[in-house]
Amino acid sequence: MNAFSSLMDGFGTALTPVNLLWAAVGVLLGTAIGVLPGIGPAMAVALLLPVTYGLEPTGAFIMFAGIYYGAMFGGSTTSILLNTPGESAAVVAAIEGNPMARAGRGAQALAAAAIGHFAGGVIGTVLLVALAPEVADLAVDIGAPDYFAIMVLAFIAVTSVLGSSRIRGLASLLIGLTLGLVGLDQMTGQERLTFGSLQLADGIDVVIVAVGLFAIGEALWVAAHLRRTSGQAIPVGRPWLGRQDVRRTWKSWLRGPLIGFPFGAIPAGGAEIPTFLSYVTEKRLSRHKDEWGKGAIEGVAGPEAASSASAAGTLVSMLTLGLPTTAVAAVMLAAFQQYGIQPGPLLFERESELVWGLIASLFVGMVLLLALNLPLAPLWAKLLRVPRPYLYAGILFFAAVGAYAVGGEAIDLVILLLIGLLGFGMRRYGLPVLPAVIGVILGPGAEQQLRRALQISDGSVKGLVDTPFSVSVYAVVALIVLWPLLRKLARGLLRSRRSVTG
Repeated sequence: MNAFSSLMDGFGTALTPVNLLWAAVGVLLGTAIGVLPGIGPAMAVALLLPVTYGLEPTGAFIMFAGIYYGAMFGGSTTSILLNTPGESAAVVAAIEGNPMARAGRGAQALAAAAIGHFAGGVIGTVLLVALAPEVADLAVDIGAPDYFAIMVLAFIAVTSVLGSSRIRGLASLLIGLTLGLVGLDQMTGQERLTFGSLQLADGIDVVIVAVGLFAIGEALWVAAHLRRTSGQAIPVGRPWLGRQDVRRTWKSWLRGPLIGFPFGAIPAGGAEIPTFLSYVTEKRLSRHKDEWGKGAIEGVAGPEAASSASAAGTLVSMLTLGLPTTAVAAVMLAAFQQYGIQPGPLLFERESELVWGLIASLFVGMVLLLALNLPLAPLWAKLLRVPRPYLYAGILFFAAVGAYAVGGEAIDLVILLLIGLLGFGMRRYGLPVLPAVIGVILGPGAEQQLRRALQISDGSVKGLVDTPFSVSVYAVVALIVLWPLLRKLARGLLRSRRSVTG
């Protein structure tokens, strides 16, 4: 009851005209910036940090929250329409969203994403209010073996459901893990795969990899086939979700937050793992398995809801422990320190008005985001009316601008082109792109957690399975790996039993 009354006080703060204005400005700026490939929410908040020096803290953080959610949805927009993720959390949206857009259902995909963001944000924020202390306690108890087990689950789950074969999925994952090795070893400082280049010492940014594999690879693939097919504009289709679409997506909108929020709240969490796992879950539960890979709307709704809920989950560790679990949370932590405020267990007591105003503004931002982007979905989808030669020329331009904005180095453009050629080759030989992106995103973290767990156990492999949580996760991994064999055995037994009884 105390949390509820505090939240009501927070709404009193968030709903003042000035703070409503900052929330609206944040959502608009975040959406506009998120549409640009390579400029995700973390960079958006970092770029706008100096602008808020003259604002009082509550208004500044309310605007930051609007930018965060707006940029996440903006990244999904280009991911769905142009197969160009604006940030790593939007990668999964391209798998089913872009085929929907190419089939003339881009507006429906955007509407499913917008409602998914709304549902995930609202449910995630409710869980933030109700469960913040408990989730924070759980996060403290999770160790390196548990993190590594979660990442192995993400690797196996995604490679087992994507592509025409598991071999191709694992090959794609290996490519991503190799790209993730580029740079300095995080624990020893040893150079790996840098070829003597100082610019590669910091590794290859995941945004460059995602934009290269998705956007550049797709543009090159389309260019290679334009001579065989006409470059006609793609029809937009009707602008709203039909009754059948809603019937197929409402469960996905509710399941996504239950996956996204816990992963956002634990250290080393974020939106990447839960969006991958949400996609796998929706594919397993779907009754329309023939549509997957061709534009299944559940594959947009579930991961987008998980992504938005994970954004609320990241605030749990940051506000209660002062522990940022994503790049955006790290920038917001720097913003707190800029105002002389230290997040931690005492923050809710010392800065009650600011914290509860921020949490209440998340609800306000969700409503503003839905009100802004549902009507704009048909307008965004009209991007697809642009003839493909011009459309993909624009994609190449904005992809290059986004890649250059990541580090401001000319070599980033060379790397972008090389990775784009790699993406073209993967499409040519039927390798799914997503496992490679997963390998780049999670590979370095998985390596670090593996080595940390082995150090704690003095090199014993038993140290990887010395917690009930890690054992449970590996049991799920074993089930995923063995499921095709078990299903085949079960079918064989069933047929033999039928033949005997027949």
